[in-house]
Amino acid sequence: MYNKLSKNATEFISHEEIISTIETAELSALDTDYLGGLIKRAEDMKGLDHKEALALLESNDDDINERIFALAKRIKSEKYGNRVVMFAPLYLSNHCINGCVYCPYHVKNKDIARKKLVGADLEREVIALQDMGHKRLAIESGEHPTESPIEYILDCIKTIYNIKHKNGAIRRANINIAATTVENYRKLHDAGIGTYILFQETYNKKNYMLLHPTGPKSNYDYHTEAMDRAVEGGIDDVGIGVLYGLEHYKYDFVGLLMHAEHLEATYGVGPHTMSVPRIRPASDIEITDFDNGISDDLLVKIVAVLRIAVPYTGLIISTREEASVRERLLQVGVTQISGGSRTSVGGYADGGEDEDTKQFEVADNRTLDEVVAWLIEIGHLPSFCTACYREGRTGNLFMDIVKKGGIASTCEINALITLSEYLDDYASENTRKDGFKMLNNYVSAMSEGKIKQIIEGKLARITKGERDIRV
Repeated sequence: MYNKLSKNATEFISHEEIISTIETAELSALDTDYLGGLIKRAEDMKGLDHKEALALLESNDDDINERIFALAKRIKSEKYGNRVVMFAPLYLSNHCINGCVYCPYHVKNKDIARKKLVGADLEREVIALQDMGHKRLAIESGEHPTESPIEYILDCIKTIYNIKHKNGAIRRANINIAATTVENYRKLHDAGIGTYILFQETYNKKNYMLLHPTGPKSNYDYHTEAMDRAVEGGIDDVGIGVLYGLEHYKYDFVGLLMHAEHLEATYGVGPHTMSVPRIRPASDIEITDFDNGISDDLLVKIVAVLRIAVPYTGLIISTREEASVRERLLQVGVTQISGGSRTSVGGYADGGEDEDTKQFEVADNRTLDEVVAWLIEIGHLPSFCTACYREGRTGNLFMDIVKKGGIASTCEINALITLSEYLDDYASENTRKDGFKMLNNYVSAMSEGKIKQIIEGKLARITKGERDIRV
C-alpha cells in the first residue's frame, strides 16, 4: 500500500510501490512519445511524480536526454538565476554510539580520535569560518547521549550566533543531527536554526537494517519519520537526502521523491533542500565494500531529473565531488555548494584538515576564495545572503515565492550586495577584481528600478550602522 499522507514510514515509503515503479519505468523508458510528453508537460515547471521522473532517468534515447538536460538548465535559470548559495560544514563532535557500517564515526572504530568542540575551541572554529567569509553553516555532529546531547547542540548554536569578529557573523545555522523528539525539534526551532537536515542514507528498509546494525539510528521507522516530527515541532524548512553507493540508485531515487511527495501532500511544503552525496573513502571504511556506486554521468543525470521533478527544492552538492563534476552539476540544477570545507572536528582554526577526526576525504580542496573566483569565472553568482531566514520567508511563504518563479528576482539583488561585501572584506586581489567586474556587468544590465533598490539597500544599512541589516 502506498499512502503518502500517512505518517507511517512503511506507508509513505512503500517497498512494493518502489519495486513496481522500477519495473514500470523499464518499459516506459522505451516509449519516446510518452517521455516526450512528460518533458513537454514538465515545461510548466510544476514538477513530476516519482513514476514519471524515473521513466526519464531510465531513458537511453539521445534526443530525450538532450531535452532533459536542456529543460533542467532552463528551470535552474528561470527559477533560481545564476545564484549559487555558499555554505560550510562545521563538525561539533564525532562521538557516536551508532554502528553505521559506512561511517567512520561508528562506535567500533578505534582508529579515529574522538573529539568535540567546547568553549574556546568552538569560538576559534567559528571565527576562522567568519574570517573566510562564511555566513551560513551546516552543523554536523555524531549521536551520543552524554557527549552531544541536545543541550550541548543548543549551547553551541547560541555560541555560534553570538560570535562577531571584525565584519563577520554567522546568520544561518542549518542543523544536521540525528533524528530526535518533537520536544527537541521545538527547542531547535526556538534556538533559531535554519533548515533541519537529515539524510535517510537509503530508503530500502531491509538494507537499512544491515547498514545500521546497532544504535538508535538502527530504528528505520523512527529515522524515516523524523521530518514529520520536525514539522510538528515548528521547524519550517527540512532537508532530505540519500547516500548514493549504499543501495541501487533507482530504489533511492524513487524513495527520495516519494518522501518529498509525502511532505508536500501532508504539510503543503516539500523539502527545502535535497542532497545527493556519494560515498567517499574514510577511516576504517573501504568503499569497495559497497558495490552500488554510480558514475559521474549518472549523478549529473540524477540531478537534472530531480531539477525537473522538484523545481521548488534547492539542490545541494558538497566538496565530496571534485571541481569538474560540481561544474556540471551546477549547470543542470544544483543551487547550493560548500567551499573551503573541512570534515574534521577543529579543522578550520588549525588551518588544515585533522586526519585523525575527519569524517571522509574531500575531493574539492580549494579555499573559499578559490571557489568564489571559480564560480565568477564560469558565470555563476556566489551568494552569501541569508535574508529569507531572517525576514521570515521560510516554509509555505518561501515555497510560494519559488513556485511562482519569484526567487531569482527576489534574491538577485541581495546576492549582489553580499558578494560585494565578501569582495570588500575577504577576497584576494584577483578575486576582488574579477568579482567587481561581474557586479558592474550585472548592474549595467539592470533596470533603473533595480539599481535604485541596490542603492537604497546600501544606504539603509549604512544609516543604521549595520552592514548587512537587510541581507
